[in-house]
Amino acid sequence: MTPDNVNPDKLSIDAALEAEINAALGSGSLDDMLDDASTALSAGRAERTGTIVQVRGNDVMVEFGPRLMGVCSLTHFQDTPELGTSETFTVEHVDGDDGMLVLSRRGSIAKARWQDIGEGQVIEAMCTGLNKGGLELDVAGHTAFMPAGQVDLHHIEDLDVFIGQKMPCEVIELDRGHGRLVLSRRRALQAQRAVEGARTLAALNPGDVIDGTVTSIKDFGAFVDVGGVDGLVHIGDLSWDRVRKVEDVVKVGDSVRVQVLGIETDRDPPRVSLGMKQLGTDPFTAAAGELSEGAVVSGTVTRLEPFGAFVQLASGVEGLVHISELAHERVHKPSQIVKVGEVVQVHVLSIDQDKQRVGLSIKRAGGSDAAAADRQEDPAMRKLREKFAGELKGGIG
Repeated sequence: MTPDNVNPDKLSIDAALEAEINAALGSGSLDDMLDDASTALSAGRAERTGTIVQVRGNDVMVEFGPRLMGVCSLTHFQDTPELGTSETFTVEHVDGDDGMLVLSRRGSIAKARWQDIGEGQVIEAMCTGLNKGGLELDVAGHTAFMPAGQVDLHHIEDLDVFIGQKMPCEVIELDRGHGRLVLSRRRALQAQRAVEGARTLAALNPGDVIDGTVTSIKDFGAFVDVGGVDGLVHIGDLSWDRVRKVEDVVKVGDSVRVQVLGIETDRDPPRVSLGMKQLGTDPFTAAAGELSEGAVVSGTVTRLEPFGAFVQLASGVEGLVHISELAHERVHKPSQIVKVGEVVQVHVLSIDQDKQRVGLSIKRAGGSDAAAADRQEDPAMRKLREKFAGELKGGIG
């Protein structure tokens, strides 16, 4: 039965995680879990906010009230803390001799002592090898296990790279009676990421240029970690060129430089919009300065639509040849006149800088070789050739 002052969520294991552990190590009973840690649990391992009142040797003395004191190791701090500052600590257990609370600092990585370890604590562990379904680790001379799904925030194909490494881990299951200790590096990384993310969001502003790492790819864009926060680079903001597949531009693990386009902190989680193409020169702006209405230039047909053909004039610059501008005669399908990949001569009809649109005409420029050949032939002859599939002979052909 769960004690009244203990949050039952602290004692339970996520169903999916429990299945993962049992699949890897067997389905040992958890009913008697933490029997030897009852004293620590009676303190609730609750998080408490206290005031630092003294630093004595390697001990940081913390006051929670007039008659409630705690002690935390100085190793849990990067620098010696200032007296009078408030910090949040986790109560690991109660010292049996003087009733003083033994504390750990939230987000810190503690040197593990077997007698002090408790669930939810972040400790340092050494990876010693691979086990069925995960990693085998050493914690204060005791063997611990980490399921493969708890090793990292993302799937790791080859776990061998962790052998010999020390890593911060959260204790997610402890059964001292059976010497069973299960750890999660993933949860420790998530906690660290949450702290980093809060700092990043507080410092980010639209227009900032920052470096990040591509964490995942979707059909609609790429997610980039910019310091504890995943921002989205929409497929339309990856490149000035038309992008058909996100993987053609970036891949998971790539380091990229991005610009912050927008931040929506009223969402949960907050949404950060990023862009990559914004860091390069808009090719339309550069090319439009060299284009002029009435000019005849070369381009490549990139795609066909029922209403016309798109022609690329330069990298990132496309213009539209409306179906009525493909040929002098009536055209039912653009594919009758041009095909994708074909190089054509086009006449520049209009340039709209604001909308970044260029209107083009093939019929006013001489067009493609196929279109020019059609126009040089008498319309009546062309109809006869179409009717008889090019088999006309004699004086007519």
